[in-house]
Amino acid sequence: MKKTLLPLLCCALLLAGTSACTDNKTTADNTETANNEANDNYMRNATSGEATATNDGDTTGSTSAMPPADATATAPHATDQEFMESAAHSDQNEIQLSKLVLDKGATGMAKDHANMMVKDHTKSTADLMPIAKKKGVTLPTDMDAEHKAIAEQMKTLAGKELEQRYMQQMVLDHQKTLNTMKAHSTMTQDADLRGFIGKVTPVVQGHLDMFQKMKM
Repeated sequence: MKKTLLPLLCCALLLAGTSACTDNKTTADNTETANNEANDNYMRNATSGEATATNDGDTTGSTSAMPPADATATAPHATDQEFMESAAHSDQNEIQLSKLVLDKGATGMAKDHANMMVKDHTKSTADLMPIAKKKGVTLPTDMDAEHKAIAEQMKTLAGKELEQRYMQQMVLDHQKTLNTMKAHSTMTQDADLRGFIGKVTPVVQGHLDMFQKMKM
């Protein structure tokens, strides 16, 4: 009887051990699968989070750059007085920068154009003065602060470098002036100023075209 039970007991223990190993392996496999799924979900969430952070206004690392602000953009003047003061400043900016390059020995076309600027912008101020006097507006007789700083920079230059810098500035200045005149012509109700703008605008446009061709 004892000899019969002993083999049966051994078989039972062997089966139990095998079942336990199978259960442990299944548990381990399930645990590994769960861990892998968790890791996959974490990576997907992390990637999604990075994309969200980028799209939430963080442009660090973006390859697209914001376009530069238009250097010739101008805001319309609120009043006729502001426009007249601005126009007089503009004349002085061109007159005095042109005199600067002439004093420093500008030659050729740069010299010719600078002489033209002095002549034409002196006449522009002369045309504006009686209108301003009639309206009780005192016109400025000097450059604005921005162009005083530009003049200081240009004083450090000479020769072709100075002439090139002067031409670049004339293009910017005349485009700004043209924009301002066109904007104010649609705003002002003053017939005298409309007549002044209509007279001076073609001259400013001609200066702009001339300096743009000279730069090319």
